[in-house]
Amino acid sequence: MKSGPDWNDLAYFSAVARTGGLTRAAAELGVSAATLSRRMKAFEARLGRRLFLHGSDGYRLAPDGHALAQQTRTMEDVARQIDLWQGQAQGPVCVRISAGTWTAHDLAEHLSDFWQARDPWLPEFMYCDRDLDIARREVDIGIRNRRPDQPWVARQQIGEVDYVVYSASENVTGWIGPAWDTAVTPSLRWVQGHHGAEIVTKVNSPHLACALARAGVGRVVLPVFVGDRLPGLVRLSDPIDELRSEQWLVSHHEARNQPPIRAALDAIAGYLHQRP
Repeated sequence: MKSGPDWNDLAYFSAVARTGGLTRAAAELGVSAATLSRRMKAFEARLGRRLFLHGSDGYRLAPDGHALAQQTRTMEDVARQIDLWQGQAQGPVCVRISAGTWTAHDLAEHLSDFWQARDPWLPEFMYCDRDLDIARREVDIGIRNRRPDQPWVARQQIGEVDYVVYSASENVTGWIGPAWDTAVTPSLRWVQGHHGAEIVTKVNSPHLACALARAGVGRVVLPVFVGDRLPGLVRLSDPIDELRSEQWLVSHHEARNQPPIRAALDAIAGYLHQRP
């Protein structure tokens, strides 16, 4: 009897489709990017379908890949509901929180300011520069840089974020740019557009960019709540008007009043409102 696709391969594929590339999916799954690449090529061969378009911009979903991703999202949603069901029986409920690089880092670094081990919820941070799907419950809470317009989203604006140029000193003139497989955020797009000819090195991690900036290699653009706190960096500009962004706390309107999610929303909103 012909067997269906391997469950592990479906989970691996779903991670690649959700994160948009091999590097982040491999880190999430705890395997090497090379291993994941081999698994996906073998998976395509077994299915007889082309799932990915391989090019200079990494792994993009082919039409059959998009169709399969819709199905695997349903699988992940079911798995998530089972996790919640199990967690309710065992103690604090895990609440998945997605945010961009620096907001996720800030929340993790200052966790004790808004969460304690006795709380009824357990934070699980999902760093991603793409908006993970709240409708399909990939995450429970999202922190977004623009107002969401989906009708099923509960939203509240919690402030604005300014971006400033930083480096180790004003004598540093070069810039640090994004590597080819980096998610191009508005701040990186600004660097490319205004200082592309002055880029002296490239990285695929904002944390690596900060390390190089602190070492005096080049300039970076950072949100002020990050750059002003990092030792070894100085401001080299006023806030960049075109990069100022709103910050919104979002959740699914049907889930927002579940006690663990409500508690997490209130705690995170309180922290972000008072953050410097």
